[in-house]
Amino acid sequence: MGKVTGFLEFERQHESYEAPLARVKHYKEFVLALTDEQAKIQGARCMDCGIPFCNNGCPVNNIIPDFNDLVFRQDWKAAITVLHSTNNFPEFTGRICPAPCEAACTLNINDDPVGIKSIEHAIIDKAWSEGWVEPQVARHKTGKTVAVVGSGPAGLAAAQQLARAGHDVTVFEKNDRIGGLLRYGIPDFKLEKWLIDRRMRQMEAEGVTFRTGVYIGTEAPEAHINNFSKETLSPEQLRSQFDAVIIAGGAEQPRDLPVPGRELAGIHFAMEFLPQQNKVNAGDKLAEQIKATGKHVIVIGGGDTGSDCVGTSNRHGAASVTQFELLPQPPEQENKALVWPYWPIKLRTSSSHEEGCERDWAVATKRFEGKHGKVEKLIAVRVEWKDGKMQEVAGSEFELKADLVLLAMGFVSPVQTLLGAFGVSKDGRGNVRATTEGESAYVTDVPKVFAAGDVRRGQSLVVWAIREGRQCAHAVDQFLMGHSVLPR
Repeated sequence: MGKVTGFLEFERQHESYEAPLARVKHYKEFVLALTDEQAKIQGARCMDCGIPFCNNGCPVNNIIPDFNDLVFRQDWKAAITVLHSTNNFPEFTGRICPAPCEAACTLNINDDPVGIKSIEHAIIDKAWSEGWVEPQVARHKTGKTVAVVGSGPAGLAAAQQLARAGHDVTVFEKNDRIGGLLRYGIPDFKLEKWLIDRRMRQMEAEGVTFRTGVYIGTEAPEAHINNFSKETLSPEQLRSQFDAVIIAGGAEQPRDLPVPGRELAGIHFAMEFLPQQNKVNAGDKLAEQIKATGKHVIVIGGGDTGSDCVGTSNRHGAASVTQFELLPQPPEQENKALVWPYWPIKLRTSSSHEEGCERDWAVATKRFEGKHGKVEKLIAVRVEWKDGKMQEVAGSEFELKADLVLLAMGFVSPVQTLLGAFGVSKDGRGNVRATTEGESAYVTDVPKVFAAGDVRRGQSLVVWAIREGRQCAHAVDQFLMGHSVLPR
């Protein structure tokens, strides 16, 4: 490493944020990236640890010590080459990945880990600003065609890799814009959408064709965003027109809360609420947007999606925001000796929480109550966990004022109508059944049809979706050509 004693000399420096009172007034990104000098110092903290657990902690196996060292040496152009060798979209992961690589950092055993995510963010932003990110057009065309169903990170990664291998790739998206959950789900204040558009232009120059407003199946589902779908194609049409098909539709079926009063107006899934604000930010006009303005908002679910609901509600001008979780409050500091290098369970406070939010744990919803068909309050109870089982605490029932309730309890499976239309086998959780190893990697039991991302593995991270998209591209290339030079 360039600075052998850097981890002893320098402390971790976090990226700074715009002040909460200022940033809640807009939907732009508010993270202030590291300067070149700050990134150099953070790169110097990377140890010559012998076995870099961060590489395996990262789902795409980023070659982290190498690009840390290159940033320390200020060789930014070589750094982006190393970063792009494993990750198609570091501008996405450098902004929204929870950074499992940092949990696996050797320095994290007894100190603050290297700021890998902030270094990645700095590398890709500098590469774009310097004009180093250019289309990688295949030298030779193979004459093979591939259809990718879904334009989230898995579909985009697979499409880009296959286009670079010389195949003609068409990406089908049911929504009116490309990006999947990146576009409609993740708030603009975490990921501005021009970043997706910029990558699309690169991919189009590489030969990828994007088709929006196309639903694959029998008919568009009613829950679809604004029912935008204009065209329906059958899986049989795709299989007849393309040499291979990749299902990369994500896990979109939200977990519901079947308690009395669920039918009351004002209770919505998070993915009914968040995409609407994305569309408004993009300039669309919505007739009846779900707004938190002046309302007492309850967010049920303590994960990232719940946090996104908190941040969006604050920007709407909610009267109050309360978020609660069924599980007990995690410890503020993990037991590193017990969990390292794995992802620890510990209390995590997001930037949205810092903008204003009451948080509570070990709370279960009993019912919703209201008048004239509109929710007005939520009745909840305290719970405790004994021997892995949940039980209510006697006499602990309480109520919360609720004008708007947002259900952010995760996703249970892909949309089953899509899988049913293809006729693919499913696992016990309703995901596409496909392995990730051997000659049958990412292959379904329907000829020429592959699956990757959340549609196969279940709800997960953007970085896992990118990994699966890249690996699936390798499998498809090998299927089409008998061999593949694409990295796996």
